[in-house]
Amino acid sequence: MNSTTYFFLYFLIVIILLCNIGFYSGKNLMHYSNEEDKDNTTVSSLQPYFRHRKLMTKGVCSKWDISISQSTYPSSGIPQYIVQIVNTCVSGCAPSNIHLSCGWFASARIVNPRTFKRVSFDDCLVNGGKPLKSSQSIRFTYANSFMYPLRFKYARFC
Repeated sequence: MNSTTYFFLYFLIVIILLCNIGFYSGKNLMHYSNEEDKDNTTVSSLQPYFRHRKLMTKGVCSKWDISISQSTYPSSGIPQYIVQIVNTCVSGCAPSNIHLSCGWFASARIVNPRTFKRVSFDDCLVNGGKPLKSSQSIRFTYANSFMYPLRFKYARFC
């Protein structure tokens, strides 16, 4: 192989590494995990999140099985954010009446109230209070000048 080929391969590897570092830096995709600190919700990137998730076939579902993640959605005008809430528990009954701490959550874009609704200050209801089955996810997009910190508040576990 000639020097041009080596240069091209080296350049391609550098670009791939830079893209991966940018993706895992947590600048655009945030995950709020209760696993790292049982009392306070902390922000971490996706890479550590995947390391600590374990498939549990026995046991009871708990607040640590509700995964909440947000990412920016490229748009012009008011910034938009995509929220995904997933029940990662594979055993036990589905949690219902899931509430998140959400401050004065508001959106310039209409969010279906059956999906996500602010009930009062710092209290938002997920899925209209209905159970979130195992591996089921709720997704919605909202628009605001900043990303609201959404974290688990409480839910009913059987």
